[in-house]
Amino acid sequence: MDNLQQVVAALKDGEVIAYPTEGVFGVGCDPDNQQAVEKLLTLKQRPVEKGLILIAADYQQLLPYIDDSQLTEQQKQNIFATWPGPVTWVMPVKKNVPAFLTGQFNSIAVRVSDHPLVQQLCTHFGKPITSTSANLTGLPPCKTATEVYDQLGEHLSAILEGETGGRENPTEIRDACSNNVLRQG
Repeated sequence: MDNLQQVVAALKDGEVIAYPTEGVFGVGCDPDNQQAVEKLLTLKQRPVEKGLILIAADYQQLLPYIDDSQLTEQQKQNIFATWPGPVTWVMPVKKNVPAFLTGQFNSIAVRVSDHPLVQQLCTHFGKPITSTSANLTGLPPCKTATEVYDQLGEHLSAILEGETGGRENPTEIRDACSNNVLRQG
């Protein structure tokens, strides 16, 4: 079994995994598995109120989570002009999406990644995964699998082997309704 299959199996088992993204390693899990999300939040010491980013292989994978009927054609064009790529968009959320994903917000942050390993991971898993930087609170985000093993290895079921996309900063975050930049990339 190759490393990708091992990581997908861990996701299906409700485990937390790590994987390379555009700039840093991320940790993620099945966004529809509340126990997995709670494991992830505990590991990261991250308050549930902050919400989580979903990262996907394509736009179709995000449709169960976002309510794009609230967006204009121009707003959608702004989003599609940056995807696949390293821009995360905060979009209106469907009513049935649980608060353990959205936190205190009535929106959800989503990205269609252009990183080939993220594409493969989400395609084989069949849906998006959560994405938050692979590091313990207060420590810098991990940029290599070795750093992930050193900082978080004992807490993770699997780490997808590979390189990050080489970006220096985390991804830019923009608001889909206002087009305002919420975090510089």
